[in-house]
Amino acid sequence: MPNIKSAKKRVLVIKKKTLQNKMFKSAMKTEIKKFYAAVASGDVASAQVAYKSATKKIDVAASKGIIHKNAAAHKKSQFTKAINGMQK
Repeated sequence: MPNIKSAKKRVLVIKKKTLQNKMFKSAMKTEIKKFYAAVASGDVASAQVAYKSATKKIDVAASKGIIHKNAAAHKKSQFTKAINGMQK
């Protein structure tokens, strides 16, 4: 345990930020699962709606530093390939 007042405050702030990051990452993963479920069902319209929401969550996560920007680009590329594969 920290003894210095500023260090104690940092522990509290880090706990709060960690919880926020976990909540956001969990929501992002849920959107990703919804997208893959829509792709698996074969419904192009619902997959496109899920694609938009999933890419938005990923972009926000990358901007907040929750995931790396290259990881975000990689995931969005995978989503685009999945959508394009459905439309053929």
